[in-house]
Amino acid sequence: MLSSLVADRVRLRLQRVGELVGRTGLTPNQLTVIGLFLNGLVGWVAAEGAFRWAGGLLLLAGIFDILDGAVARATGRVTRFGGILDSVLDRYAEALVIGGLLVWFTRSSAGTVPVLLCYAVIVGSILVSYVRARAEGAGLQLTQGFFARPERIIVLTLGLLAERPIWALWLLAVATNLTVLQRLWLVRRASGA
Repeated sequence: MLSSLVADRVRLRLQRVGELVGRTGLTPNQLTVIGLFLNGLVGWVAAEGAFRWAGGLLLLAGIFDILDGAVARATGRVTRFGGILDSVLDRYAEALVIGGLLVWFTRSSAGTVPVLLCYAVIVGSILVSYVRARAEGAGLQLTQGFFARPERIIVLTLGLLAERPIWALWLLAVATNLTVLQRLWLVRRASGA
């Protein structure tokens, strides 16, 4: 009950913010593209080892990730293309950030483990979304999963701000891939297989 009330209040506030941002003339798709560029900047800053700056920029990029949908709903500009564009650019955004960390770990001679963690995070992150897309293509609604994109952004932001990206990568490598398995189990259960 309480979580439902909180969710409703958050949706209402996002609606208001979406209306305000919508008045600027920025379209939802433009906000999505701006968010991608910001994530590219996060990746570049992370590749330089400036993790706190990268974390702060990731927070800013996360705001754009929220705003594009809020503006689309508030201005009546929700489109299939916009939803697909947002999903695709979200995957690129995550790859750019993790790619920046991969560059940092490769340059710093950190060894094989951080490189493998980056790989595991990218694979897990992509597959979390892929399982959902395949389920929806099969006519099954699948929104559950304990490590969706918002949680991944929060963990990575905290890891960067704390200048401990390796801790974030460990958590993300395990949690994203467990989420894939969780979603597969949910699909199996929903499909009656």
